[in-house]
Amino acid sequence: MFQPKLGLYALTLESSAWAGLLLGSTSDAALLAYLVAHAAASFLLGLAAIAFLPASLRRRRMPVLLLLTATGFAVPVLGFVAVILGIVMLHSLPPAKPEGQFEAVSLPKMDTHQRAGKGFRQAGMRSFISNERAPVAARQRALIALQKIPGHVASPLLRDVLTDPSEDIRLLAYGILDNKEKVINDDIHRASQSYQAAAEGSDARWKGARRLADLYWELVYQELAQGDLRTHALRESLRFTRIALAESSESADDAALHLRLGRLLQALRQPEEARLAYDRALALGMPQTRIVPYLAEVAFETGRYDEVRALMRDLGNWQSLPRLKPVIAYWSRV
Repeated sequence: MFQPKLGLYALTLESSAWAGLLLGSTSDAALLAYLVAHAAASFLLGLAAIAFLPASLRRRRMPVLLLLTATGFAVPVLGFVAVILGIVMLHSLPPAKPEGQFEAVSLPKMDTHQRAGKGFRQAGMRSFISNERAPVAARQRALIALQKIPGHVASPLLRDVLTDPSEDIRLLAYGILDNKEKVINDDIHRASQSYQAAAEGSDARWKGARRLADLYWELVYQELAQGDLRTHALRESLRFTRIALAESSESADDAALHLRLGRLLQALRQPEEARLAYDRALALGMPQTRIVPYLAEVAFETGRYDEVRALMRDLGNWQSLPRLKPVIAYWSRV
C-alpha cells in the first residue's frame, strides 16, 4: 500500500503546484513555490515508479531514481506521462536473452593418447618447478621425474632451481645434476682406459677415440659442464674427433662425425675451420637442412650478412623446419 500512496502524493503535489501557479500571481515567489512542489512531486513519482520496473533495473536503484526524477521535472506534465508510458513499454517487451547464453555445446572428440597419466608432462615443467608457492613435495616429485627425460632438456630446468629458496629443492636438483655428470665421467674413465690399452692403428684404438669424443660432447650437449670445464670438454672432444678421423678411413667418410667436428670448432670460436668441416659433411651426403643453419651461424659470426640472407632464403623452401620459421622470415625481409 506504500507505493500507491507515493503515486497519489505525487499527483496531489503536481496538481497543487499547477493550481498555485495558475490561480496565484506571477511573482518570483509563486514560481519558486511551483518549482519546489513540482520537484517534490517528480521525486515521489520516481520512488513510486521504481517498484514497477523489471528486477534488472531495480538493482541500480539510485541512478534509476535520478533518471526518473529528472525526466518528470524537466518536462512538466508530459514528463509524468513519459515515465508511466516507459514503465508500461518495459513490461510489454519480450525478456532479453542473457549475454553469452547458449543452448548446448557438443563435446569434442578426445585423443586417447593425450589422456592424463600419473606422471608429470614436460610442457609447463619449468614454470611449475620454479613456482615457489607450489608445495615442496610436489616440486620434488617433478624434479625426480626429470631423470626420465633427455639430459639436454632436463639440465637447464635443474639449473634454474639451484638458487631456489627451498634447501630441499636445491639439494635435490644438485644431486640429480651431479649424478648425471658422474655417470658420464665414469664412462669417460673406462673408455680412456680401453683407449690407452688399445694398440696403435687398431680398430679398438679409433673406436675408443670416437667413444671418448662422444662422451666429452655429451657433457657439453647436456649442459653438465660449465665455464672452464666446458672448454676442457670441448677441446678433448675435438682432439678425439680428429684422432678418429685420422686413424680410420671409415670415420674419414662419416658425415655425422664431420658435422660434430664443425660444431666443436664453432663452439671454440674457430668459424673458418668449422665452415670447412660443414662443407665436408655436405659433400659426404649430409642433408642440407642439417648443415645450412650452422653455416648461417658461421656466416653471421664472421659478418657475411649477405650470405646469411641467401642461406635463409634457401631454407625457406623447406617445410620441415618449424622452429626456424621465425628466423627465416626475419632474414627474408631484411
